[in-house]
Amino acid sequence: MPVCEYLKIPTMSSQVSLKKCGVRFDPPAVVVMYTIPQTGKFHRRTMPIRNFTKNSGIQRTANELKSNARHKKILEKMPQRQLEKLLTLIQDKLKGISLDESLRKNEEMDNIDPNEDLNKLDDETLARKKAVMDESFEKNRVRPDDNDFQYDVEQDFDQHGDIETCEWDADDSDPDF
Repeated sequence: MPVCEYLKIPTMSSQVSLKKCGVRFDPPAVVVMYTIPQTGKFHRRTMPIRNFTKNSGIQRTANELKSNARHKKILEKMPQRQLEKLLTLIQDKLKGISLDESLRKNEEMDNIDPNEDLNKLDDETLARKKAVMDESFEKNRVRPDDNDFQYDVEQDFDQHGDIETCEWDADDSDPDF
């Protein structure tokens, strides 16, 4: 029973403490290793993914797994994006893509290129890119109750070279605007 130990989970919950997660390819399943802090006992949960094909919706399947009454307590603290990555590994294997290529593709999808045209992406890839951006925003966000919060910060940016001018809005020929 090969298990791909893909990500370590640094999440703590009052009921369970997630330690590792991975996938089983045949039959498809998500495998989660966790402990119960009250007892300190180590557990392994294998969550089969039924009726999952190479054309199944990743987000829908992840939501179904998280809402399943049997797996809900274990998966509630696992980030949605992480569960989607694991399901993508399984789906790529069903499509005939090797594990190394799938991991590389997953890593590529998590990198945001400022020059990339997001309008040309399919819905699932766009959703994943947006999730990465949201996660980055939340990580860097400074709230008013944070210690390093400063109100009304002004910052000057160094300008290298000449400033390029654009005259597209300088024309006052239209009096209606």
